[in-house]
Amino acid sequence: MLLNRIGKLSQPSSVLFLCDLQEKFRHNIAFFPQIVSVAARMLQAAKILEVPIIITEQYPKGLGPTVPELGADGLIKYSKTCFSMLTSDVQDKLQSIGERQSVILCGIETQACIMSTTLDLLDKGFDVHIVADACSSRSQIDRFVALSRMKQSGAFLTTSELVILQLLQDAAHPRFKEVQNIIKEPAPDSGLLPLFHGQNPLFS
Repeated sequence: MLLNRIGKLSQPSSVLFLCDLQEKFRHNIAFFPQIVSVAARMLQAAKILEVPIIITEQYPKGLGPTVPELGADGLIKYSKTCFSMLTSDVQDKLQSIGERQSVILCGIETQACIMSTTLDLLDKGFDVHIVADACSSRSQIDRFVALSRMKQSGAFLTTSELVILQLLQDAAHPRFKEVQNIIKEPAPDSGLLPLFHGQNPLFS
């Protein structure tokens, strides 16, 4: 239970969720290329560190497949119509991969599927780590308020590099050099900097 209170991540207890990064959202979501780029960094790191990966697609018949630049070819995508990623298939997958306490969450839209997934996960006792530079919405107001709302509910707001370094924990990790190459360049700007201007409730 200590992990739930302080938000400490570890490789053996974590799973990566990638939510609905699909073609039809490409021209509607703010900072979509940057969000996908950061999510792709998370996916690469998860593959190297053998962190389980769960990917969903919202009504793919109408909204299209996962975008190719995510780098998720060959990985299972779970189709859904509900906002939450916690479909029965996803819950079965979570049970099959063993004891996992922390969910690292990326994707779109922040106020819809990310929010619903977060609340469902928190309700089931998971600690949830929202990768803020890998989540966006059509509206930046919705994005920022949803991040604040999830923090109020007990989720942890974080960034891709913070997560990756927490998963590594030690520069002596045998895969450190491979992962270091992923974060050698800073993550692209996905519009989070305005949150730091003045007294923003997200960070108070």
